[in-house]
Amino acid sequence: MIEKVKKINRALLELWIGIFFCGLIFQFAGMWFAENKGYYTVALWIGIVLALVTVVHMYRTLDRALDLGAGAQKAVTVANMVRYACIVAVFAIVMLSKVLNPLITFLGIMSLKVAAYLQPFTHKLCNKVFHEVDPIPEPLPEEEFEVDDSDTDMENR
Repeated sequence: MIEKVKKINRALLELWIGIFFCGLIFQFAGMWFAENKGYYTVALWIGIVLALVTVVHMYRTLDRALDLGAGAQKAVTVANMVRYACIVAVFAIVMLSKVLNPLITFLGIMSLKVAAYLQPFTHKLCNKVFHEVDPIPEPLPEEEFEVDDSDTDMENR
């Protein structure tokens, strides 16, 4: 199982862990304050699942864009619009249901933002679980540049 998990992109895995952790914290906190715990749970986990899918979509979009070259900006922009349209569609469904709370769904989606801030901690956790250490950064070797004397001669004249 650990070998399968190691094959997943590390940043993606760390964000998933952070989102899931935030979802658990929001779930347990909401159990104390929510009037209708069932609807709270459904609305929250709709947002959490949407955040998880959003992370995967962002990863795939950026991975493809790196191979595109000149058309990368347009592809990323189109993918962002598609992603936001899906989020708006889910919000519309939640709001039209008049049962679920769209603010709780928004809280679930915002777990993506919290997970991004938690990423250094989830990175350390993953390093411990996978028994890995980060490489020590080393400076790049200095490059020797050739000086073009024709430019300096023109300035001296």
